[in-house]
Amino acid sequence: MPTSDEKRTLLSEERDPKESKHVLVIHGGAGTILRERSPPEQQARYHAALRVALQAGNAILSAGGEAMDAVVAAVSVMEDNPLFNSGKGAVFNSAGFNELEASLALSSPPASHPYIPPSRRTLALTLLTRTRNPSQLARALYLSPAAIPHPFLSGTPAEDLGGLPLVDKSYFYTPARWREHRRGLGLPEEEDARAGEGDEERLLDMMPKGTVGAIALDVRGCIAVCTSTGGRTNKLPGRIGDTPHYGAGFWAEEWTVQRPWWAPRWWRSKVRAVGVSGTGDGDYFIRQNTAATLARRVQYLGEPLDRAARWVVEALDKEHGAGGVIALDNEGNVATPLNCPGMYRGLVRGDGELKTAIFDDEVLE
Repeated sequence: MPTSDEKRTLLSEERDPKESKHVLVIHGGAGTILRERSPPEQQARYHAALRVALQAGNAILSAGGEAMDAVVAAVSVMEDNPLFNSGKGAVFNSAGFNELEASLALSSPPASHPYIPPSRRTLALTLLTRTRNPSQLARALYLSPAAIPHPFLSGTPAEDLGGLPLVDKSYFYTPARWREHRRGLGLPEEEDARAGEGDEERLLDMMPKGTVGAIALDVRGCIAVCTSTGGRTNKLPGRIGDTPHYGAGFWAEEWTVQRPWWAPRWWRSKVRAVGVSGTGDGDYFIRQNTAATLARRVQYLGEPLDRAARWVVEALDKEHGAGGVIALDNEGNVATPLNCPGMYRGLVRGDGELKTAIFDDEVLE
């Protein structure tokens, strides 16, 4: 998280939140989330959890803070909540342990860290087993380009480089995820003594494959994307999903649109930026390079963000890949299409109004 000096630099000017053009959009996973299997009280818990994540990120953005810090703050909230498949709520692999993934991408370097080269863009992590908040580890390593020049790291070496406190592997155990693990393998749930521990809330997603993610646009026009996941239930040990694959499950980029030769003289070049975070069956996102495809359709075809987002989600559906994406551009346009029954998602703009949705027939705006 930002140091006190960084905060003073960024927050030196008083800002009217109503005049801020910042945006934060989040997701908490997509998949088989059925309304008929979702008690109203449990739906309310998910809506409340999404609002807490939105509030955490929006507090930073509304004060003039960095998009990078806002997305990590929002994702950290979801990593700490067992309702979501990340951090504390991560699923188990087929061997009965947790392997976590996370990634961070920025369309331009953060103003609070001017030494970051524009080519840095991203830091991705996989096969983590002791990091409580993988999103925070991705941020810490991204901000250390001299010591960590690589964009993709894995396992114990990455965790040791981050300088963050590590937790025992048992921290990630939750009764609900353990029962899912054993049920998915056809094993009796009661055989493990831990299966009866705790009075955990019921989960709406069944055998999840999703991630959590956040995209923010800050007052300087920077877009940041952060994703985090436990992967898919009972994945093979060592399996790497789309969350740390740049171009598959996440993307952030900016480019300059030059004046065409045929354009009138008053036409001026402008900077465009796009951020994408996906959730669902990551193997299909990898095969179709979903996040980068969305961005390239905006850049090269000139498609509106919503149309490009719907195109990639429909392309996944044609290959039987379930999931959805959230996308945001530097004009404040937001898209949240999905091809499955539900995707936990939320949105907040400069006016501070928190909007959340779960099912495919619900809209954020």
